[in-house]
Order: sequence, then C-alpha cells, then structure tokens
Amino acid sequence: MQRSIAVLIGWLICAGAFAAPPPAHTKASLLLSAATAKPGDTILAGVRLQMDPGWHTYWKNPSTDGTGIPTKIAWQLPAGVTAGELQWPVPEKIGSGTNISYAYEKETVLLVPLKLSADLKPFPIELKAKVTWLECLATECVPGKADVAATLEIGDALKASTDAATLEAWKRKLPNSADGLNASAVWENPANGDTRPLLLNWTGPNKVTGVDFFPYAGENFEFQPAAENLTKSPGAIQLRKLVTKSEGDWPKEISGVLVVETGSNALGFEVKLPIGGAGAGAAAKPTTPSANAVEKSSPPLWRMLVYAFIGGLILNIMPCVLPVIALKILGFVGQAKESPGRVRQLGLLYAVGVLVSFSVLAALVIGVNAAGHKAGWGIQFSNPHFIVGITALVTLVALNLFGVFEVTLSSRVLGAAGGLASQHGAAGAFFNGVLATVLATPCTAPFLGVALGFAFTQPPSIIVLMFLTVGLGLAAPYVVLSWNPAWLKFLPKPGGWMEKFKMAMGFPMLATAVWLASLASSFYGDRTWWLGVFLVFLGAAAWVFGEFFQRGSKRRGLAAGFVLALLITGYAWPLDAGLRWREPIKEIPSGETVQHAPEGYPWKRWSADAVTKARAAGHPVIVDFTAKWCQTCNISVKPALETKAVIEKLKQLDAVALVADYTRFPDDITEELAKFDRRGVPLVLVYSRDATQPPQVLPEPLPYPVPYSPVVLDALEKIAK
Repeated sequence: MQRSIAVLIGWLICAGAFAAPPPAHTKASLLLSAATAKPGDTILAGVRLQMDPGWHTYWKNPSTDGTGIPTKIAWQLPAGVTAGELQWPVPEKIGSGTNISYAYEKETVLLVPLKLSADLKPFPIELKAKVTWLECLATECVPGKADVAATLEIGDALKASTDAATLEAWKRKLPNSADGLNASAVWENPANGDTRPLLLNWTGPNKVTGVDFFPYAGENFEFQPAAENLTKSPGAIQLRKLVTKSEGDWPKEISGVLVVETGSNALGFEVKLPIGGAGAGAAAKPTTPSANAVEKSSPPLWRMLVYAFIGGLILNIMPCVLPVIALKILGFVGQAKESPGRVRQLGLLYAVGVLVSFSVLAALVIGVNAAGHKAGWGIQFSNPHFIVGITALVTLVALNLFGVFEVTLSSRVLGAAGGLASQHGAAGAFFNGVLATVLATPCTAPFLGVALGFAFTQPPSIIVLMFLTVGLGLAAPYVVLSWNPAWLKFLPKPGGWMEKFKMAMGFPMLATAVWLASLASSFYGDRTWWLGVFLVFLGAAAWVFGEFFQRGSKRRGLAAGFVLALLITGYAWPLDAGLRWREPIKEIPSGETVQHAPEGYPWKRWSADAVTKARAAGHPVIVDFTAKWCQTCNISVKPALETKAVIEKLKQLDAVALVADYTRFPDDITEELAKFDRRGVPLVLVYSRDATQPPQVLPEPLPYPVPYSPVVLDALEKIAK
C-alpha cells in the first residue's frame, strides 16, 4: 500500500511538472552501430543521455520506495524495422540512508537492437524516437523530453558507424549472465512483522571491494536500501538484504542484478532466483532445467583430474602438436649417445617448459575471471596481437629448421626465440615444451573438454591444479622415454640423415605458420596480406643474418646493418602502416550471414532464440560450435558435416542447422558452452523436434583420420525415430 501511494505521489508531482517549460539539464541523441546495413541485418541503437553535473536520470527500477520514473523510448520506425527490448546498463546507487535511487549520472546509453526485414529496398531510412525522462538534482526533479533521429543507409554491405565503438563500450556495461555463479536466495529467518532477512549467495572473484543487489520492481514487497556483506571466504559471496512486505504472501522468487565491485570496476549479473526455506542453512529450490540445457551435478575432483591427464595425453596425437612432436623425436635421436643422466635432465626440462606454459595459461584464465569476463580454452587466439606475434615466431622456427640461420649464444636478435625449438640442449628442450603448449591450445581432445568445462568454474587453486594436470599428460610420454634410455635404441642411429630430416620438418612448421597467418583475416580482413609482406622482410633479415653475419667472415657490421634495416622497414611499412596491427577490425554481427559454416546445406547464425523458434516450428536442430583457429573443428567436424550422407539426412529431417562461431570468444557462446560443461570448441548439439527434451551432446572427435560422420549420423537417426 505504501509503495502504491509513493508511486501515485511521484506521478502527480511529475504530471504537474510536465506543464513547465522543457529543462535543459539532459541532452538526448540517437546512436547507431552501423552507417550502412543490409536487409535482414540486426543493428544496435543507443539513446545517449548526457546529464549536467549533479543531475541524474533513472534506471528501470528507479528507487527502493518506488519514487522516480524510468526513461521511456517511443519508437517511430519505418515499415520493415522492428525494435527489440530496451537494455539497461548497470546503474549507480545514489543517496544515503533510506533515500536511495538507482540512477545514471553524467552519461548513459540505453541500448535497443533494431531488426531490419529482409525485403527492405536499398535506400536511406530515418529512425526516430520520442524520449521522455525524469531528471533530478539533490532537491528538485523536472521532466525532460526530446525527439531523436538518425539516418541508416540500406545497402549491400554492413559498415560500422563512427559510434560503433561507443555502443560496444556501453554494451559491456550491461548486466552479464549469471551462468556459472551458482547463485541462490534463501530466507535467513522467519519474518519479524513485515520485515524478513534474505541471504543471497554466489561465487565471485577473490578480491572483492563491495557487493550489492539492485532489485527489479516487485509486487507488494520492497528491498531495504542497506546491503550487509557477510562474505567470509574468498570467492564465496554472501549478502544480506532486508525485505519489507506491504500485503499478501512473501515473494517466492526475486529478480534483479547482483553487483560485484573489484577496485574501480563494478560488474553486474542478471538473476532470477527462487527463494529457499526459512532456515539459516536452507538451500534454494532448484530451478526447472531448460529444454536447451542439460541437467548437471558436480563431478568428483579426482575424476576430473583423470580426465585432464588423459586429455593431455591425447593432445600429443592431435594435429596441432604434430610439428613439435617430430622435433622432439629428432631431439631424442640426437640424445641417443648421451649419458642417461643428461637425457633425463632434458626430458624434465621439456616437462618444465610445458608446466610453466600451462601455469601462465591458468593465470590468464584466473585474471580474466577476476575481471568479470568469460574465459575459454585457447582464449589467447582471440587476441590479434598474439596471432601476429606467434606467426612471426613459428616462421622463424621454420627458417631455422631450413638452415637459413643458426641459433647460437650470440644470436641476440633472431636467435633469441626463433630457432630454439630445433636445438637439442637445455634451452631447446624447454622451448619445445613452451611451443607444444602454445600449439596445443587450439585443439581439444576426448576427455579434455569435460575436464576444462569443470576447471573454468572452480576457484583459482583448482584451475591451476587442473591445468597442470593437463600439462603433465602432454609431457608424460617424453618424460617416460627420457627416463628409460634403453627404449631409445629402437630409434635410428644419429647420422647425416638428421640434418635432412630437420630440414624436412621445416615444412610442417611452415604450414603451421601459414595456418596461423590465415587466422589473422578474422581480425584484419583484406589487410591480412600485409602480414605476408612482413614475413617476407622477416625471412630476408633471417637469411642475411645467417649467410653474411653468422657464416660470413667479412663486413659483418654491414650485414648487421642490413638486418636491422630490413626489420625496421618490415615493421614500419607492412606491419604498422599496411596491416595496422594495433587496429583490428571490430566485428559486427551481420544478420543471418555466418562464417566458417560447412558447405552443402544452408547453415545460419546461432542464437538461443533461433534454437527455440526452430523447435517451436517443429524442426529438429543441429548446432556446430566452431572457430577458425580450431584445428579439430576444421579437420574432423566440418568435413563430417559436409559428407553426402549427413547432408541428405539433414534434408530428410528438414533440420535447422546453426553455426556458433567462437573465433572471437563472444560471451553468449561462452555462456552456452558452459551450460554443457565445456569451455572450448568443438561441440556439436542435436535437438529433437520435442522442445521439452534436452539436446544430444555429441562426443568429442577422435584424432584425424578417425571419421566423425558416423557419430553425427547416429545422433540424427535417434531424433528421426
């Protein structure tokens, strides 16, 4: 009742205020993510509100007592353009005591997706909206309104606007999905009159400076402004909020945004939670699993460690690591006549290189999670700068194997990293372990996907333990061989053939460099060919260095000058000016257009909504979670989906085929993978027409050339029955 009166009073005050002249304390404008879009695309629109100092506008739930008015947008759109749901960035908590508002100061951008119909004609269209808001200072509130408009060109290609980066930045301020937080709500004690304490529990980063809960509006109950942080152990957050009921029963569920502050960053997680029983230790009632998810229970740690070790073992025969394995075998041949102690030492150094690299990967995952982002297996391949660097490094390794230059202690410029993998000493053994780890991360293997899906949801100590166990599996065969030197007698005897074999191994390493360079096209588009030009300069510098500096005896200073000139020119011209390596292209979703899709059948862009709509229309669905950098996806899964038998079966079932492109690690796909205990690709799901049934999760493919198409066909046969 009190809430209703407060709302009524607020509306009466504002109704009278609307008779006043329009204030000038807030400026409104309309931003679009695209300057040009194609029919069928979905673009992002943003209503930007810029407030004068001291003034604020309101969130969707303006305050704890119902006063204030949220901003409203009334669209005036041409035929063929449809506005989606309004998306609100996480607000600030303004005020003190019981006078608390959820609002925006200085600036906010409210986001709305706009869907363009497929039959729009090429022509400029004007998008308009009427925006109304309530703007408040400490002691006064006045209504505001504005007409905003922007022009969108309908053409044959999607082109980002100058405001695309601004909208992307505000998109990151939207509440995240709460998947993986293990959030729950439980009544702490029975009611004391009309007030009752509620405990909110969830997992979060270790270093938290503040937590809160911003509720959505509820019927007949309110949350008191105060939030009491009861967290006692790192990562396990507990928050107490008091709920006041005006009439009727106590709420059975709540919804809102869990807020976690880590230093200067505030992260929001949108939740809708059932409320558990009244005891202090009671658990929240489990939610009913979605038909698009699988029912999960927490597996024992020992089992996941076994899976991690076996997955690491299998990585040794995945295509990603094969170039390094050949070098390691060559190293064993070279060590055959050395003392057993020396062989063991080098085997352990290789293992140390692997374990150090996996420790770095674990630290990267922990850091990404602590920052409130979503980490995944092979996350470094979403960084275009890493792609450029590793391509250059692997190219140098290949050139060293060809004998273009040699690695010596004095090879400070090119030899520091480029050719270490071909050496048989301590540095070579360690670097082999590092390189094996780097090249292994685009691959997953049977058992490994499940183990990683478990690891990424655990506290930091378990993440480190799981990653080190994968590393132990990857290093184990070489450690076992090095500690049993008698087994090396089965290898060929050292001889002149080794130099030819080493040069032959340069070709698979060069193929790896070409593959890595191809990944850059996802980030640099048509500019990627400049990366090839840079590699030519790099190769020329390596040749001059080896031929005239290392093996030459005259004018070595001149040769060193040429090397330096080639490196500087290669960086300044093709890499910095041509490729513009520091300015990757920002990806904007382009309607139904998909990349990396199998051929032979119409594949569309994945979204959770697309799965729901297809099943509602009576279609079975197959989803291919893939990435351009995933070798297993492209060598095993994609060819299987392109086989004639699979295509015919999809046509027979009238199935909807969807591609979830994980190349740039989009958050929505990371969240979907986590629902199936995965944090990497490949993953293939097959949904039946019955929307109440969970999907079939296909097993991970075995190493090529074991065919994967029978696995896919078997799953499709099951839903055909």
